[in-house]
Formats: sequence, C-alpha cells, structure tokens
Amino acid sequence: MQLFYNPTIDENTEQLVFDKEESRHIVRVLRKKEGDQLLITNGKNFLFKVAIIIASDKKCTATVIEGQAMPAKRSYSLHVAIAPTKNNDRFEWFLEKATEIGIDSITPIICKNSERKIVKIERMNKIIQGAMKQSLQYKLPILNEATKLADFIATHNNDQLFIAHCEDDKPKQLLRQLVQPEQSYTVLIGPEGDFSTDEIHAAITQGYQPISLGNTRLRTETAGLNAVQRINFIHE
Repeated sequence: MQLFYNPTIDENTEQLVFDKEESRHIVRVLRKKEGDQLLITNGKNFLFKVAIIIASDKKCTATVIEGQAMPAKRSYSLHVAIAPTKNNDRFEWFLEKATEIGIDSITPIICKNSERKIVKIERMNKIIQGAMKQSLQYKLPILNEATKLADFIATHNNDQLFIAHCEDDKPKQLLRQLVQPEQSYTVLIGPEGDFSTDEIHAAITQGYQPISLGNTRLRTETAGLNAVQRINFIHE
C-alpha cells in the first residue's frame, strides 16, 4: 500500500489536480497511468480512493471514487515541546521517528541554553508529511511555530504536564509512574545544555511535573523520542 498526501481534498471534492512535484513522482517515478487508483489522506483522519484520468507529469488529474473517515489510531493525545538541536539533521530525525510512532503536536521551544533559534518550518513539515505517508497514518501532526519557553508554559491547558530535565538535586519520578492512560499529555524537552534552573522552577510553578527518562543522560532528540515511545508503550 502506498499513501499520498493532499491537504485540499475533502468530502466534497470530486476531482483533484496534483502539483508538479507530486505529478512527476506519480507518472514518471511510479509509472502510473490513466485508470490506476491511488490512496490519499488529507491529514485529518480521512482516506480517499481516486482514479487517474489524466496521467500528465506536470498536472496529473484524478477523480474521487470514495472517501471515508478513519478510526483514530491512538486513545491519547501527545504534544512534545522540544528545543531545536544545533544539528538540524538530529531534529529532523526526531520529527520523522516521532511521527512514525505517534504524536499529535510538536512545538520548537527557544530556551536560555538553546544553540539554534531559527526553525525552517516548511522543510520540517515536509519531513513530517513523508513520515506520515511512510507509516500509513491518516492524521498529520501539527508543527507549531517556534516560541519562547516562557510564553509556551504560560499557555494553560488540561493536559498532564511534564518536564524532563537533568538536574539531580531536584526530586523526579519516572514518566511511566505518572502517566494516566488515555489522557492528553504535554512534555517539555530541553536543549543540549538542559533547561536553566530558573526555567525548571518556572515550569514547575506552572504545573509541570519533573520527570526522569531513565538513568542515562540522553541527547535532546533521543530524550524526545524516548518520551514518545514510553507513552506509546503504556497504551499498547
């Protein structure tokens, strides 16, 4: 099964025109022809079956055969707010793998010790889209604009709130000991130099529970993926 992504298709769509890049991929790379069928998601938990009517590598056109809402793959919601890594490849690796495992929202957070403060949202969205298609999921994780940590933690919500940090002199519990199943969660993951003491205190004041992700020190992207996997494992 091969899955395509098009954010414009919905229940009222009768005909669909792919952009030039996707058209070339469909016709030139995959060698699809008139009459061939494709499966498409709009990233909103819908799956559509379409048939190609014009196999042009510049403007491939398809007609919609049917569409259906798909059941949610997870019984929980997860938002990871994570500091972008100095090495872009590592952050992109996190985005890809977190999407494959299962995540709903990602917010790059700018902290006192952040070494990267500019995030290329467009490129990173393409990585998330590719991971969604590869893992055959129908809901596209939301990638938010980068925001300062102080602004992020000031936004209140009803999630279970967690902050993973490396300071040993502050009491922490393992994430698996605190997670209540089938809830919504927000997890803060700091930069390579960790959160500052003031940032940790501010987050705790706003209701974030300090957590440990194990007895080894993890890179930022590994810590983020560790949290995603642990919460996923609890719900399997």
